[in-house]
Amino acid sequence: MDPRPWLPDVTGHPRRLVEALRLGGPATRAQLVEQTGLSRATVSGYVADLVDRGLVRPADPADARPTGGRPAGLVRLTRRAGVVVGIDIGRTHVRVAVADLSHEVVGEHVAELPVAELDAGDVLDTVAARVRDELARAGACTADVVGTVVGLPTPVVSAAATPHGTVAQANILPSWSGTAPAIELGERLGVPVVVDNDANLGALAEVRWGAGRGSRFTVYLKMATGVGGALVVDGNLLRGVSGTAGEIGHVSLDPGGDLCRCGNRGCLELTAGGSALLQAIRTAAPHYGDLRTLVAGAVAGDQACRRLVADAGTHVGVVLGGLVNTLNPDRIVVGGELGTAGDLLVDPLRRALARSAIPAAAEHLTVVPGSLGARAEVLGALAVALREADRLG
Repeated sequence: MDPRPWLPDVTGHPRRLVEALRLGGPATRAQLVEQTGLSRATVSGYVADLVDRGLVRPADPADARPTGGRPAGLVRLTRRAGVVVGIDIGRTHVRVAVADLSHEVVGEHVAELPVAELDAGDVLDTVAARVRDELARAGACTADVVGTVVGLPTPVVSAAATPHGTVAQANILPSWSGTAPAIELGERLGVPVVVDNDANLGALAEVRWGAGRGSRFTVYLKMATGVGGALVVDGNLLRGVSGTAGEIGHVSLDPGGDLCRCGNRGCLELTAGGSALLQAIRTAAPHYGDLRTLVAGAVAGDQACRRLVADAGTHVGVVLGGLVNTLNPDRIVVGGELGTAGDLLVDPLRRALARSAIPAAAEHLTVVPGSLGARAEVLGALAVALREADRLG
C-alpha cells in the first residue's frame, strides 16, 4: 500500500516532481530539472499535467515565505496537496502555525497559556482545539494534514519502542514527565504527530531560513526561561545517544554551587537563564516582572538590566569556549527571548568566548543573534513536518 495517500494517483516521475516541490518549496522548471534529473521536456510535460489536476500552480510573486518573497517564474504545490501543522508549547504560551506544502504559512496564532501550571492532558486538549481553529481559518481540516510536529521546552527521548518521542524528566513542565504527547495529541486530532525539543526545532529553522543559513556546523542557543541548545551539522541535528545533545544550560560552572532543577550544582542556567535574571533584578528593580520587560529595559538603557544581560552573555561565552574547542563549529546563533537583546548579550558573549577558545577554533567562527525571533520554534516544527511528511503519514 502506498504510504502517502495524500497524493492519490501520483506515481513515478510526477511524484518525484511533487516531492521536490515539497522538500524545497516553489521552484522554476530549470530547478526541477536539476533536482529530479529529468529532462526539461519531461519536467514541462509533468508540470502541465499536475497543473491540470489542480496539484500545482504558478507561484504568485506576491506570495510570502516565512522569511521573504518569491521571484517570478516559479511553480508551487496547491493546498489540495495537503498541509502541515507546527506547534510550539512553552511555559507560558502556545503557538500554532499551518503551512501548505509549498512552505507558505497560511495560518498562525499565539496565545498566552500557563502551561507549566496545568496538567499535560489539559494543555493538549487546548492545543487540539487551537489546531482545529487554525485549520478552519486556513480553509483546511484535519483530513488535509499530512504531518504535525510539536516543540516542547524539555528533552524528548526517542527509541524503537516510542519513535514519536517520550518526554524525559521535565523539570520545567513537571506534569509532562514520562508522557507520550505525540500519541496523545495524535489521538485527539486523528493526525500523525511527532514531538521534539524546542531548541532543536529553533536550530533547524535558523539554519534553513534564518541566521544559520550557509553554515556547515551551527551551535544554536535558546536563551529564555532556561538555557537550551542544539547542534546542526550539514543541515541535520546531532542528537546524541539519548537525544540530549546541546543541553548547554546544564554544564556546571561551579560543582559546589547552588542546586539546579536538573539535580546538579552550579549549572550555567543558574546564572544565565531568564529565571535567574528575574530573581536577581527583584531587589534593584522589582517592576521587571518578566523576561520580555527586562530585555526591553536593557534595550532602553536601564543599567541594572544591561548589567544582568551582559553578565549572562559572559557566562555563556565561557562555557561555549570549551564547546568550540571540542567541536569546532563555524557559527553560533543566539535565539530565544533573551536573545532578542541582540548585541547587548552577544558582544559580551563574543569577548568571553575569545578568551576561552583556542585561536585556531575561533578563527573561522561567527557569533550572531537569531533572526527569526519568537517564531523560530514553530517555523522549525513546520520545516520538520514538511521534510518528513512521507514518514509521518
